[in-house]
Amino acid sequence: MSEEFIFGWHAVEAVLKREPERLQQVWIQTGREDRRVKTVTDALNDLGVPWKVVHRKELDQRVSGVHQGVVAAVSESREWSEDDLLAMLAGSGKPPFLLILDGVTDPHNLGACLRTADAVGVQAVVVPKDKSASLSPTVRKVACGAAETVPLVRVTNLARFMRTIQNDGVWLIGTAGEAESTVYQADFTGPVALVMGAEGKGMRRLTREHCDLLINIPMLGHVDSLNVSVATGVCLYEALRQRLA
Repeated sequence: MSEEFIFGWHAVEAVLKREPERLQQVWIQTGREDRRVKTVTDALNDLGVPWKVVHRKELDQRVSGVHQGVVAAVSESREWSEDDLLAMLAGSGKPPFLLILDGVTDPHNLGACLRTADAVGVQAVVVPKDKSASLSPTVRKVACGAAETVPLVRVTNLARFMRTIQNDGVWLIGTAGEAESTVYQADFTGPVALVMGAEGKGMRRLTREHCDLLINIPMLGHVDSLNVSVATGVCLYEALRQRLA
């Protein structure tokens, strides 16, 4: 199986906790001797995973991004399919709670959306196979471990997938600036999927047409829109508030 690199303490610790069998080798920047490093290295020793203390320059050469002094080589994670997700939803015993991202291409936005999705209990994040950021080391780093807990499901035909879950009773709520209803008027309490559009462009026409309801986020200042990851957080936490109530 081919390998990939992950970096950042949250991402490495998440794999160590949930999928330790994927770890192949870990590199830690010289000069760190705190409790966090000891906890990780003790766990790696117990698992028999090799690790080395190296200079920062070596870490910089392995990955591009703020690695926080730790990089790990891991085997590639299994990619979830549409069938995997539908089977998981059918057997979960809980009302579906999904996030659909239509064309989010910035890895920092995807990582932030995964992090919020994990925080509010979203069961999976669904993206189209084309015109979407991949699950890159940067995404995993920004997600702070959420990329290892929330399945990222890449579907070939997003409109068809939306029709499928609609037929299973999932209510599709999409965001659009011109919508008449606000996020605070929508009902998120049942089986629901929040649909967010791409940075700047919003949802594609077919995606919009498959939504059962369009909502907006009230904007009272001079700025007319929010970053997609911020807007996703606003909507997901309103959904969580309602679902907890």
